[in-house]
Amino acid sequence: MSIVLTENAAKEVKRIIEDQKLEDDTLLRVGVAGGGCSGFSYSLGFDRAYDEKADSKFEFHGIPVVVDKKSALYLDGTTVDFYEGLEKRGFTFDNPNAVKSCGCGSSFQA
Repeated sequence: MSIVLTENAAKEVKRIIEDQKLEDDTLLRVGVAGGGCSGFSYSLGFDRAYDEKADSKFEFHGIPVVVDKKSALYLDGTTVDFYEGLEKRGFTFDNPNAVKSCGCGSSFQA
């Protein structure tokens, strides 16, 4: 299994890549870092480096996505979506491995 990037999230990533005039070989890097109010926090950023030994690579709706193998252990089955509403706007993570999440949704405990 892997992570999933929804169509909404892919559209937003494409928009950001175009707005920031990033290179055509830009990858979306999804990961986990220590910290946050629940123990781990999600990381989402752009990268151009891909290491076959250290990363897993996927493609969703035309967006290449890489996850380092350590983060993949915590992100297996996670869906990354983009939410846009009156009260908030941003990327969301639906992680079946999280046993506890903070109120803002940007950190979790596994």
